[in-house]
Amino acid sequence: MSVEQTVKSYEFKAEVKQLLDILVHSLYTSREIFLRELISNASDALDKIRFETIKGTEVVDKNLPFEITIDFDEKKQLITVTDTGIGMTRDELILNIGTIAKSGSAEFIKKVAESKSDAVNIIGKFGVGFYSVFMAAKEVVIKTKSYLKDEPAVEWKSDGQGGYEISELSEPIKRGTKIEIHLKEDAKEFADKFNLERIIKKHSNFISFPIYINTERINTIVAIWREPKSSLKKEQYDEFYKFLTYESDEPLSVIHNSVDAPIQFHSLLFIPKKNIDFFGFGREDYGLDLYVRKVLIQHKNKDLLPEYLGFVKGVVDSEDLPLNISRETLQENIIFTKIAQSVTTNILSHLLTMAKEESAKYYQFWKEHGKIFKLGYTDFANSEKFMRLLRFNSSFSKNADELISLEDYISRLKDGQKEIYFALGPSREAIELDPHLEVLADKDLEVLYLYDPLDEFVLTSLRKFKDYEFKSVGSVDSKALEKFIDVKKFSEEIEPLSPDDEKHFDSLLIRIKNILSDRVEDVSESKRLRNNPSCLTSKDEGISSTIMKMMRLANKEVPMQKKIFEVNKNHKLIRNLLKIFKMDSKDTFIENVINQLYDSALLLEGNLDDPYKLVSRLNKMLEQSGEWYAELKKL
Repeated sequence: MSVEQTVKSYEFKAEVKQLLDILVHSLYTSREIFLRELISNASDALDKIRFETIKGTEVVDKNLPFEITIDFDEKKQLITVTDTGIGMTRDELILNIGTIAKSGSAEFIKKVAESKSDAVNIIGKFGVGFYSVFMAAKEVVIKTKSYLKDEPAVEWKSDGQGGYEISELSEPIKRGTKIEIHLKEDAKEFADKFNLERIIKKHSNFISFPIYINTERINTIVAIWREPKSSLKKEQYDEFYKFLTYESDEPLSVIHNSVDAPIQFHSLLFIPKKNIDFFGFGREDYGLDLYVRKVLIQHKNKDLLPEYLGFVKGVVDSEDLPLNISRETLQENIIFTKIAQSVTTNILSHLLTMAKEESAKYYQFWKEHGKIFKLGYTDFANSEKFMRLLRFNSSFSKNADELISLEDYISRLKDGQKEIYFALGPSREAIELDPHLEVLADKDLEVLYLYDPLDEFVLTSLRKFKDYEFKSVGSVDSKALEKFIDVKKFSEEIEPLSPDDEKHFDSLLIRIKNILSDRVEDVSESKRLRNNPSCLTSKDEGISSTIMKMMRLANKEVPMQKKIFEVNKNHKLIRNLLKIFKMDSKDTFIENVINQLYDSALLLEGNLDDPYKLVSRLNKMLEQSGEWYAELKKL
């Protein structure tokens, strides 16, 4: 044992006792962070001695390796944290460890009272990080030797209650600091290798200096985000990604950036090959690990990423944020805000480069993460980049798998075209049966095919790309399309109606209007249909059928939007209906057919509330047609 000399006792002030009481009791559930604080202090001490060595300063024990050692004794309930850093003189010990007695402890007490359970996150802002050790310790002994040759070794001892003692040690010790933590009875679990290793890997895994537990190095993973990109290989990125995410696959893409100005930070981000169930149980399981000078401050910080980039994994390490900054302060900190903005910009720029230079890889990205990414329609600050990254199938695509960008679309615009047309459906085959597409196909106008209900919500929210408005095919003004020339040739020309039939057709429209009554805004002759008998159209966008369904699912009362019922007078079904109308304008067959056509149009839109009537009516009509056909077969 060492021989103590010139022992001097110091009493804690009343406010310091109050502060220590808060540290011990209010932060009980988070007390493992004391080890993070001690390791951070040890790392700082090693940084300082390394700097002095580089400067050429004469230091004692100059051949000591720069390292941190943690030993434990389960029986004695003792942990020791030793570093070979710069050490402290007697005055420095009073200044550094005694900071709590003069560094605004009253303000700290106030902050702790305000933040309550989050108080652990403001340790360090007021120089009290070391004192978190008393959450687990009944007594703490510090033995330290300064790097200065003529300074004696010093010991500091306290039970965290009344005060502390400082004395000189006559027994020589090596340069650095050794902290002995005598654990409380209810904290003896910390004198365990598994727990110590877990805490180190959680909070201090990327400290630059080796950390040993009983001679075994714990922090074997290098903080490669601080290494130059030119010195790293793909295998190193893959290894770190698997360590970080516990995934077995390598990442789809890596984004490694180091920013020096105006804010200094490092980021290493990964785009996974596979998507997690973001809209299920994994929805909240996103965020980037936030480090300050390689010390973990917050695991999966959600404020560093917008939700639509939640698939990105990785770390951000700042030089400019204070250690142990609180969550509340993070949200208000302008440096943190700028870092978050820069991270988002870097990801979007990387995706744009990938889309341009690695189209196959971007296609894979879109298939896996496109559904989440589309939530970025609310990111107005980055809307231009966001829209350039959107992908859709279209009527010009070879099949349902081929995707195009909005830039691809506008590169193929017809002269005079000011709108980007889109149609929604569960599949390519279903959309191509949409009667609204006929006139656009006749004029060879491209249509975006939307298979996800969210797509329509995204486009209607964005409103336009560059100078071109998004337009649903159901609200296209057929008169506005007359300026585009028909490019399709039709082998079968329909014989026009006679003047007398034209008059009867006008009367038939009035009859249809009476049948549908207030269910429609109007009934009119269609200028857009060729192969279908009828369809529903809107004068303007209004509330789309998709948005109406989404609002209903959210238990919102949404009245049915009245539309225009367009009738194709050149379709055989309507021609037959006209013949029946000329013979008997009140024939119930006309009413059944019109109701069936109207319900069918609603069904195509997904807005048919009562399919039972449609099915019942259809069965009845099939029964009648079967009887007619049987009679004809007899002839």
